[in-house]
Amino acid sequence: MLTIRTAGPLTTVQDRGRTGWAHVGVPRSGALDLPALSRANTLVGNAAFAAALEVTVGGLVAVPSADVVIALTGARCPLSVDGLVMPHGAAVGVPAGAELRVDAARAGVRAYLAVAGGIAVEPVLGSRSTDTLSGLGPAPLRNGDQLPLGTEIFTAPRVPGAGPTRDEAWASDAELDLAGVWAADAARRVVEPPIPAEPVLRVYPGPREDWFTPEAVDALYTAAWTVTPRSDRVGARLDGPPLPRAIDDELPSEGMVAGALQIPPSGPVLFLADHPVTGGYPVIGVVDPDDLWLAAQASPGTVLRLRPVRT
Repeated sequence: MLTIRTAGPLTTVQDRGRTGWAHVGVPRSGALDLPALSRANTLVGNAAFAAALEVTVGGLVAVPSADVVIALTGARCPLSVDGLVMPHGAAVGVPAGAELRVDAARAGVRAYLAVAGGIAVEPVLGSRSTDTLSGLGPAPLRNGDQLPLGTEIFTAPRVPGAGPTRDEAWASDAELDLAGVWAADAARRVVEPPIPAEPVLRVYPGPREDWFTPEAVDALYTAAWTVTPRSDRVGARLDGPPLPRAIDDELPSEGMVAGALQIPPSGPVLFLADHPVTGGYPVIGVVDPDDLWLAAQASPGTVLRLRPVRT
């Protein structure tokens, strides 16, 4: 078990999401920064589909009931075990009963804490992800929650140097290195991509681009857009110039995807993982899926820019 002493502002269980259900009204959900989740799972030897914790802006304190190997990726949150500073983007050993802390993010918004074996809560429709919009999956974590940990590990992290594998060390009752890292060689560390101060997101024309004036389309790609505090896992709300419409008709609800830039009267909303599957406002563009992690790590007040991709 992993006992949550302090859950922080918002910590949820996330994997790669529940795919294949949009036609019956179930969004994908899953980690907002999928590459960061993948790096964390790789570091601890988990399969790609394993569930981890998405820690929003830090503030998590947890205690494992057994020796575990963890890794923290994504937002640059200081990590410590019983007060000892641990590296970001590396496999780290945490002894049973030790307190691991993920403190306030210094850059980015969402950090991913993977545990060897994965977070083994019950899946719903094939995924362990928390969907904050529909309520599917486990509830956001609260102080005192206990999370079951899985046992299936695909590649065991190695001790630095020529030491035994983690399993060999545990089998021989070898003492866990309290100061240290059960991280391998270079294969058990990753170089995290920088979190840009002013991210640039590539955008493909949306199905309703022609509902906006040429001036609006031009403004979309030339203006600086500010991420507002009203952003969440459903979408990043952007503040910037008005985008006047060429067509003012009502639009019947139509399908939505992650990355859709929907334009209600209050201004653009960039849909993220917990987006609704339908919407009734025009979509002027769709952000490249490979750039969505940049939006996931953009804190309120971040200025981002949109660049068109024309095929």
